[in-house]
Amino acid sequence: MACASLAAVPLITPSPAAAATERAAGLDDPVKKDIAMRLVSSAETSSLDWKAQYEYIEDIGDGRGCTAGIIGFCSGTGDMLDLVEHYTGPGNVLARYLPALREVDGSDSHEGLDPGFPGDWRRAAGDPEFRRAQDHERDRVHFGPAVRRAKADGLWTLGQFAYHDAIVMHGDGGDSASFGSIRARVLGRARPPARGGDEVAYLHAFLDARVWAMKQEEAHSDTGRVDTAQRVFLREGDLDLDPALDWHVYGDAYHVG
Repeated sequence: MACASLAAVPLITPSPAAAATERAAGLDDPVKKDIAMRLVSSAETSSLDWKAQYEYIEDIGDGRGCTAGIIGFCSGTGDMLDLVEHYTGPGNVLARYLPALREVDGSDSHEGLDPGFPGDWRRAAGDPEFRRAQDHERDRVHFGPAVRRAKADGLWTLGQFAYHDAIVMHGDGGDSASFGSIRARVLGRARPPARGGDEVAYLHAFLDARVWAMKQEEAHSDTGRVDTAQRVFLREGDLDLDPALDWHVYGDAYHVG
């Protein structure tokens, strides 16, 4: 199992201003962003090696069709279609599937995709342009919106990750289990730090609402990625996701140290 490790360095005590700037960076810090991607990958693909997941593709039986790539782009939810439309690499082997992706959007159908699409997806993953396209769409659709809203709510790194992971699983649509609905439900009963609330209490309320949303769908009813991962860090008071980190997802143990 892959593990991240941080090399030993001399202890340097930053100035208060520098410490505040570092903390404010949150998931904008490339090191913390990499940790966030490892956390998501442990839940999505049972691996910490998120950079090996550009070629990942399968139907996991959750009603969203094919799930693929570093963030679980789905043929049934529109984000895979957006990705393939954005990808303009030379010899784009996925372009011929655009009509089918438009047809299956909103369903779990594979019509027009089988049998060649999975193999062509893996072939495209060897193209640096396709990997950059996945990074771009991850940041545009999932990562960027989550971090911006978390910062607006006054949340540090763990809270930013909690928002990001919720958007990855639930999307940012208008249904009752979407990220936006989860956040609105929480704001109705808890104040985030930006409104004078306690961050730990607010995040517990957010994770409670997230667990409720997960249980509304059988395919997501195992709440381990919250209960034995994010909730663990929260109870430990690690609001900055500082290593060493130890967590479990779906019975598997993970460590970043």
